Amino acid sequence: MTVEQNDLTLRPLTGPGELPLFTRLPYQMNDELAADLAGGRRRPSWMWVALRGDRLVARAAWWCRPHHDAPFLLDVFDLDDTAPDRLDVGARLLRAAMAEIVPPDGPVPEYVRIVPPDWRESPGLREPVEDRRSVLKDLGARPLVERLRMEWRRGGPVPEPDGRLVFRPVGAAEELIGLMAEVLEGTLDAHGRADLTRMTARAAAEAQYGDELTGYRSPREWWRIATLPDGEPVGFVIPAHNGYNPIIAYIGVRPAHRGRGYVDAILGEGTRILAAQGVDRIRASTDVGNTPMAEAFARAGYPASEHQLDMTWD
Repeated sequence: MTVEQNDLTLRPLTGPGELPLFTRLPYQMNDELAADLAGGRRRPSWMWVALRGDRLVARAAWWCRPHHDAPFLLDVFDLDDTAPDRLDVGARLLRAAMAEIVPPDGPVPEYVRIVPPDWRESPGLREPVEDRRSVLKDLGARPLVERLRMEWRRGGPVPEPDGRLVFRPVGAAEELIGLMAEVLEGTLDAHGRADLTRMTARAAAEAQYGDELTGYRSPREWWRIATLPDGEPVGFVIPAHNGYNPIIAYIGVRPAHRGRGYVDAILGEGTRILAAQGVDRIRASTDVGNTPMAEAFARAGYPASEHQLDMTWD
């Protein structure tokens, strides 16, 4: 669908051949777009541009999990910072695109944006971030959380087991789902807290297991349950590969065992499993407000390299 509004043309890409047009506005994810299209994580019909003649003045793109049919995230939204009417153009583009892309009876995909850690301190970084967020707020979105994106690099620390915990592969799905539901009690994760306002802990765990964890193509033999020597489960860690990078996909400690330093040992096990594959880096993320988890990653040699800003529609 093409929308003509005064001097603007709003439309989706006609195909992968228009990527050079779409990538005229800079963003670090530009290099991933071709592979995403080839892998089914994006579609040309989900990649919209606002054109003034031949000039690209705004763009937006949605991403989905592999083998899903609906967009999951709005993760590219950029404005030409030199255009005086950029906020209006951005709003017009998103309205036109969302009317075509977002199912009328379905949830509106969250917006995520990767930014430098010091984005607030530099006007050259802060103003474009605030412009985009202003457009989204006017369309009904609200800030949900700011997250730390962390990275372990080859040559970083790979701790030896400290002997307090025993690690074994995950058994049946039911076991892991049960533990995932347990660790939502008292969670500091903003997405987890939001889920608990809409569903039970059990339903949230089942959804995350089915929608996210089962989508990883890396071996499930990497997944680990941490137990005390007598076999009592303490927590778990899910090392995986998300199609882009090796990651610590999920880590949790049962409420009864928190505050005893077990998270360090559990994270260490996840790091050992991925480091043994010879990977160059391991990525992980946690909320800025989840101080215990952020500190655990820092101790394990995962410095914060980027921040991620998430916005949601209620």
